[in-house]
Amino acid sequence: MGHKFRPLAPPMNALNRSLTRLSLCLLAGTVLAVGSVVARGATPDYSGWDQVLLQNVRQGYVDYDGIRADPRFDAFITALGQEREPFAGRDDELAYLINAYNAFAIRGILDGYAPDTKLGRHRYFKRLKFQLDGESITLVALEQRRLRALGDARTHFAIVCPSLSCPRLANRAYLPETIDAQLDQAASGFVNDLTRNYFDVAQRTAFLSPLFDAFGADFERSAGTVPDFLARYLDDPAARAALLEGRLGLRYLPHDWDLNGSLATE
Repeated sequence: MGHKFRPLAPPMNALNRSLTRLSLCLLAGTVLAVGSVVARGATPDYSGWDQVLLQNVRQGYVDYDGIRADPRFDAFITALGQEREPFAGRDDELAYLINAYNAFAIRGILDGYAPDTKLGRHRYFKRLKFQLDGESITLVALEQRRLRALGDARTHFAIVCPSLSCPRLANRAYLPETIDAQLDQAASGFVNDLTRNYFDVAQRTAFLSPLFDAFGADFERSAGTVPDFLARYLDDPAARAALLEGRLGLRYLPHDWDLNGSLATE
């Protein structure tokens, strides 16, 4: 039986070797490009913003002048304005938007706007624009179109308008890896804050923050009713039972628009 011989491949000439090296370089470049896209879409660095909050916020009371003097605050505001890739996940987006809202709310105060009058609130929330992801956006649009669309009612306790009736500003940045626990902490802290909500079982009345009136539909979607939502976080067992049994009427308190911190007049 004769042996079958396969012809040998022709030797690689200089042109072929060059083309091969070019193909490998293009492939490597593609891999690097994909890697850079992933990196740009990763969670932003919140360390500077975290330190700004830690050094200038005490139990929700804000030192606006201290924040104004900290260059890390302006750096964070600038970073928020840059375009970014799609979020890695819902927790990433939640943390990003909550931090953005709180930073912009402070920026508005430092820029001389104040929501202490009806006209002031219109300008502050609906007219004043900030740069987010390369686009201009108001605080109302950020809350209504971006945050509320994510469907987590607890965000109402994490985003802070600059007034005494709003939730207390946390002194740490919200992070994707801890966002769920942080939102639970914010909800519990707000519900049990007697300066914002008071449950009088004897008078059969729950005196509530106007936040529960303004966004009642969100809390109802989350828990069925506003009392059911409150009962999830309320520490007082007697008040919790009264809420769940329908023995407390709901009365909404007026909003106090005084500034939630100190700011030197210029």
